Formats: sequence, C-alpha cells, structure tokens
Amino acid sequence: MRNAPRQVAKPKNFWKTLRRLFRYMSLKKWLLLLSFLLSATATILQIFTPRVLGRATTTIFNGVTQGMQTGADGVSRFPIDFETIRNILTLVAILYISNAVLSYIAQFTLVRIVQKTVYDLRQDFKAKMTRVPISYYDTNSNGDIMSRAINDVDNVARQLVQTVNQTIMSVVQFFGILIMMLTISWKLSIIAFLTVPVSAFIIAKVAPLSQRYFSQQQKELGKLNGHIEETYAGHTEITSFNQEENVVAEFGEQNEVLFGVAWKAQFISGILMPIMNMVKNFGYVFVAIFGGIEVARGMLPLGDVQAFLTYTNQFSEPMKQLTNILNTIQSIIASTERIFEVLDEDEMEDLSTNQPRMETENKVIFDHVRFGYGNNPDLMTDFNLDVKPGEMIAIVGPTGAGKSTLINLLERFYDVRGGSIKLDGMDVRDIDREELHKRFAMVLQDTWLFNGTIFDNIKYGAHEEVSDEQVYQAARTAHADEFIRTLPEGYQTILNEDASNISQGQRQLLTIARAFITDPEILILDEATSSVDTRTEILIQRAMNKLLTGRTSFVVAHRLSTIRDADKIIVMNHGDIVETGSHDELMEQNGFYADLYNSQFAVEEVS
Repeated sequence: MRNAPRQVAKPKNFWKTLRRLFRYMSLKKWLLLLSFLLSATATILQIFTPRVLGRATTTIFNGVTQGMQTGADGVSRFPIDFETIRNILTLVAILYISNAVLSYIAQFTLVRIVQKTVYDLRQDFKAKMTRVPISYYDTNSNGDIMSRAINDVDNVARQLVQTVNQTIMSVVQFFGILIMMLTISWKLSIIAFLTVPVSAFIIAKVAPLSQRYFSQQQKELGKLNGHIEETYAGHTEITSFNQEENVVAEFGEQNEVLFGVAWKAQFISGILMPIMNMVKNFGYVFVAIFGGIEVARGMLPLGDVQAFLTYTNQFSEPMKQLTNILNTIQSIIASTERIFEVLDEDEMEDLSTNQPRMETENKVIFDHVRFGYGNNPDLMTDFNLDVKPGEMIAIVGPTGAGKSTLINLLERFYDVRGGSIKLDGMDVRDIDREELHKRFAMVLQDTWLFNGTIFDNIKYGAHEEVSDEQVYQAARTAHADEFIRTLPEGYQTILNEDASNISQGQRQLLTIARAFITDPEILILDEATSSVDTRTEILIQRAMNKLLTGRTSFVVAHRLSTIRDADKIIVMNHGDIVETGSHDELMEQNGFYADLYNSQFAVEEVS
C-alpha cells in the first residue's frame, strides 16, 4: 500500500520560493525586461489621460462662465475654444491607441515567457520523476504525484501571466497616480491618502488567513485525486466486494472537507473587494466635497478636480489589484512550492565503487549482500548467489520472503547496504543505469500496456530502431500474431487505458513479444499463468520457453510445478536463502521446499 499524500502547509519559505520561480523566468530576462518596460509605458500613458481630459473640461467650463455672446447672425454662442478641445481629444485618442498597442505587445511577450517557464517546469518535473529512486513512488501516492504534475503546474500556468502583468501595472499606477495627484493638490492628496492605511490594515489581516486556506485547499485536492485514482484503478474489485456505497461515502467525506476549505478560501478572498470598495467610496465622497469647495474659492480649476476625482477612483485600483494579487500569489506559491518539493527530492545516487572488473565465469554474483527498505532493519543480512551464463534460476518462497527484493536489487531499483552484486564481473553500481537496464527484460504478472496501438506497445521494448517485420516476428515468436490478426484493426488496434479491451492472457502474450524485441541478456519472469484459461496458459508457457532459450533468467515462481526443470531453485525466507538446488535435490532433502511443494500439490489435488 502506498502512503497517503503528504500534508502541505502554507509555504515554508515564501520569498525563497518566489525568487526561485522568477529565476526560472529570468532565463528570458531581456524579454522579461522588455515586457516590464512596455507594460510600464502603457500604464503611464493611461495615467496621463485624465489630466489631459481635465484640460478639455476646464476649457469648456471657462467658456461657459464667460457668458453668452451674440454673433452677427443673431445666434447666441459660448466663447469656447473648440480648436483646443479638438487638439486635446486627438491627443487623448493617440494616448489610448498607444496604450492598447503597447499593452498588447507586453501581454504577448509575457505570455511567451510564462508559457516557456511552465514548459521548463513540466520538463524538469518529468525528468526529475525519472531520477528519483523507486522508494519515492513507494512512499507517495499516485494521486498526489499527479496532482503536483497536473493541477499545481496548471495553476501556475493559468495565473502567473495575469499576476505578473497586474503587479507591474499596479506598482506603476500607484506611484504614477500618486505623483499626478500631488501635482494637482497636496491638500486633496492628503484626504485621498487617508484610505491607504485603512486598506493596508484590512489586507494585512485578511490575506494571511486566505493564504492558509488556499494551501489547505491544494492539500485536500491532492488527497481527493489520490482517492479518485485508486477508486478507478480498483473499480472491478470495488464492485465485486459490494463496496460502492462505502467508496461513495468516503469520497463524499473527502469532497466535503475540500468543499469546506475551498469555499472558505474563496469567501475570505472575495470579501476583501466589497470592503475595499466601501473604503474607496468614502474617500471619493470627501475628495468631491473638498474639491468643490476649492473650485468655488477659485483655488483649483474644475478640470483639475475632475482629473483628481478620476485619480482618486483609480488610486484604489492598485490597492484592489494588490489584494487580488496577494490572494493569487498565495495560490501560485503554494503550488510552486509543491512542485519544487519534488524537484528537491533526493535522486538516485551515483555509488560507483571504481573497482576493476573481476575475472569470473559467472554471469551474476550476489556477494554477501545486505539490504533493507528505508529505515527498516535489514531484510537481507548475508545473501550469496552465483549464476552461470544461460542458467534458469527459479526463486520461490512464501509472501514477504524477499523474492521481489532480489529482482529490485538485480535491476538496481535499490542499492545494496553492504556487499555487492556483479554482472559479468563488474559491480552493477559501476554500470550506467540506462546501460544496465538495456541488458534486462521483464515479464511480470501484473501486465503494463499503455494507451496506444498494439504495434507501438510491442515496439516499446526496442532499445534502437526496429523494422515493422521485426515487430511482427516478435509477435509470432510470442504466439501473439494469431490473435492480433483476428482483431478488426489488427496491429493498429488501440488499447484503452487499462488494456481491458483484450483478455489477460492476450495482454501477457504482448508483454512477452515486447521482451522478445529487446533481445536481452537476462530475463526476469514473474509467472503469470494463474489467471488465464488452459489453452492460453499453454501458449504463454511455450512463448516463455522460447524466450528463455539461451538466456540467463530469474523466474519468480508461484506454482512450483512450473519450475521443475530450473537449473537451480533458490528457496528464500525472511530475505535469505534457506535452500538451493535442483527440484529433485530439494525434494530429497525433505526440507522447506519439499513442504511448500507438497502443500501446494495437496491443495491442487483437493481443488
């Protein structure tokens, strides 16, 4: 059983994670700088617009206050300078168009940068998952890993562009509007600025609470994804044991927890906007009152007051955007930190011994191997085994005896704690993992086929480019060609996600064909004929016998009657070899193996 997803608290180091995220973006630092400058310039142009429009209002107001004039045609006119107004409106149009063009270019550039950043994160995440030890997969649920790889990365991709763009605009807007307000009236500016500490106090109180709930939301989402993945994978077992109601109830409980956390996160982040609007409206009213008094006293032109009111209204926008940005950043940082946690995981170590190749006639040597999982005590304490080229080694023993452990060590999914494992006289720790794996092929009881064509699934095992005929030959040798050609699409038949559109026996034949195309030196077989019909079992056994010919092999045996012809049978218990020899030799010893064999034979007789 895999462990539950690890809990994710609020970001452990907010600024460190943020700086690291921007280091990813800084790979395109010149484009990023260009985007910043364009966005800042567009915002500055937008800030100038109200002041320019205020001049038009002042011009009109001055014309109206001068009173009416009667022209030669007897028509009353206001002495308004329409030429000035026309020039002002032309300038405003230029400012608006320039703002739109620059904003578009800045947004386009930023989107490219962010998408490249997310692309790099995905690439690094995927590459990292190939470098973490197998123990990482054993101690983390598939649902949590998928949540980090999909949900968290997508969360960053969705929100990062808008967040960065809004941050630039908010900062420039804040200082730009501040300067414009001060140049109009320092008295009105003081009134408008009184809303700032109130808004800052509200943000300081509410934002951390929102951050905590957003982090909790990501954690609960990972748990729920793990439950869903496990439920879909075990749908058949759930149905056969009538556990549908229990599964639905458990899902409901976890969904309820996620709902509770999610609505709190959204509610708390959403309540900020109405409060900020209320504070802004109060400031707007006071500025309008005192501004009107200043106009009446002749201290300020009407157009400047109009522009100031516009700036007062806009001055709250950076504050509101900051509120949204802070909430969004909490979500982005929570997701980013979960991604970085994976990127910072320990990788498979390079434990090269730099020992010279040993001259030996043996293909594989287990020399005083000592091993245990994680922090657990040693499962193997002093394991020794010599395997000659071409030998078939059968591995038997009760559940938990260490059969799978031996295979994991042989392929170096785990490294030994003591002793060594040698292949052709060389310590496997001195062989590149990729080169080591090329020398093996595995046919396991739990077949794994991916969503794709049968042809591609067989070809998947090839270490180099192979021809179509080689794929067909591998299928024929594995006795899979006959059933494949009876399918409507033949080799181009698409296997679904679980390959459930073909039988268990057919899936097993395809995995054998995939092993054939690798042409491996060493085979690892996990006997897989217990859940198929007699005819398919015979085909699988024939295919396996062909696959074994001329190759060194390790066969994990569950049905002892199938390994009577093995060159050497290793009987394991509690991680160590308790008996070894041929079938006849072990039966003569009348020991542990004989007891296993006779008890299994008796069960088969009864059944």
